[in-house]
Amino acid sequence: MRAGVQNAANIPELRRRILFTVIMLAVYRAGVQIPTPGINGEAVSQFFQKSAGSLFDMFNMFSGGALENFSIFALGIMPYISASIIFQLLTVVVPQLEALSKEGEAGRRKITQYTRYATVVLSLIQGLFISIGLESMTAPGTGEMVVIASGWHFRLMTMLTLTSGTAFIMWLGEQITERGIGNGISMIIFAGIVASMPAALVNTFKMASAGEIAYIMLPVLLVMIAAVIAFVIFFETAQRRIPIQYAKRMVGRQMYGGQQSHLPLKINMSGVIPPIFASSIMMFPATIGQFIQVDWVQKVSAALSWGSLPHTLLFVGFIVFFCFFYTAVTFNPVDIAENLKKHGGFVPGIRPGKKTSDFIDKIVVRMTVIGAAYISVICVLPTILINKLHVPFYFGGTALLIVVGVAIDTIAQIESHTVMRNYDGFMKSGGFKGRS
Repeated sequence: MRAGVQNAANIPELRRRILFTVIMLAVYRAGVQIPTPGINGEAVSQFFQKSAGSLFDMFNMFSGGALENFSIFALGIMPYISASIIFQLLTVVVPQLEALSKEGEAGRRKITQYTRYATVVLSLIQGLFISIGLESMTAPGTGEMVVIASGWHFRLMTMLTLTSGTAFIMWLGEQITERGIGNGISMIIFAGIVASMPAALVNTFKMASAGEIAYIMLPVLLVMIAAVIAFVIFFETAQRRIPIQYAKRMVGRQMYGGQQSHLPLKINMSGVIPPIFASSIMMFPATIGQFIQVDWVQKVSAALSWGSLPHTLLFVGFIVFFCFFYTAVTFNPVDIAENLKKHGGFVPGIRPGKKTSDFIDKIVVRMTVIGAAYISVICVLPTILINKLHVPFYFGGTALLIVVGVAIDTIAQIESHTVMRNYDGFMKSGGFKGRS
C-alpha cells in the first residue's frame, strides 16, 4: 500500500483528483470563517467559552468550528446526515422507496434527490429554532445580546443563510465524491476535525500550565492516544476470511475452475456511519432544547446532557442499532450465496444456496456484535477522558474513529487507483510473457 500511495504522483488523473479534493476542502474551510449576518461575534464567542465540554463541543467539532464562529456553515453537514438516516429507514418500510432502491443507479439518484429536498426542509426547521433561541441568548458576564437586531427579518435571514450553507456543503461533498478521491461527506467531517486538533493540543498544554492537568500525565496521555489509535487501526483493518472453493467444469475442451479463494468480511463493516448517525440523532433534540426555554424541554435536555448516563446509554444503543441496520442494508448474504452458486463456488463443508447464506449471515451477526462493541467503547472514551483526566474531546471517540477510518479509506482508494493504472510491477516481475 505504501508503494501505491508513493506512486500517486505519477498518475495524472489521480493528481487531478487529489488537487480537486484539496481545493474543495480549502473552500469549505474558508466558508467556516464567514460569519452569519446580524450576529454579535464577541458575545457568541463568550457563550461558547462558557459552554466548553458540553454537547456544543461535539456539535462544533462536526461543523469544523463553524458553530463557534456561527458562520454560514454553522449547521454543518448534520441535516444531510439526518435526512439520509430518515430515507434509509423509510427504504425498509416504504415499498415504493424499496422498489426505487432496487432499480440500480437511476433509483439511487432519485432517492438522493429526495434526500436533498429533506435536507433543505430540516435545515430550515433547525435554522428557525436556532434563530429564535439566539434572540434570547446573552453573553455570560456582560449580558450583551447575541443578536444585534431581533425580529422576523433576522429569523428569515438566518434560516436562508444557514440552509444555503448546508446546501453548499452538501454540493461540495458530492463534488468530492464524483470528481475527487471519494467519500465526500466523510472527507468534509474529517477536514473539520483535523483543523480543530492543533487548537485542542494547545488547549491541553494551557491546562497543564494552569495546573488542571499534571505534567506527568502528558506522556501517559500520549501513550494512551497511540494505543487507542493502534486499537482503532487494528479493528478497522481486521477481516474474517471465509474460504471459497470453485468446482471444476468443462467448457468445450478447456477445464475451468478448481481454484481457491476467500470472501473477506470486515469486523467493522459499517465503518464510521453508526457513530455519525447516532451523534446526529443525539444532537438534534439536544440542540433544540438548548434554545427553547420551556420547563419540560429543559428537563429533557438536562437529562440528555452530554456525559450523563441516559445520554451515554442512548448513544450506545443508537450505535448498536445502526451497526446492525447499516450492515443489513449494505450486505445481503442471500445475494452473496446466489452469486457463488451461479459461478460454481461454495464454502467447503457447507451446501450451496440457503445453507451458505445462513452460514454467512451467522458469521456477519457475530462480527457485527464485536464491531458494535468496539465502536461503543471508542465512542464512550471521551466521557472518561474529560471527566477523569480533563482532556479535550478531540482526543477520542467519534472524532478519532472518523479520522482514522477516513484516512484508511482514502489511502485504500488511492491505492486502488494506482493498481488499476500502474502495471509496471507485473511487467518487471515477468507476469506477462509474449509468445516466441
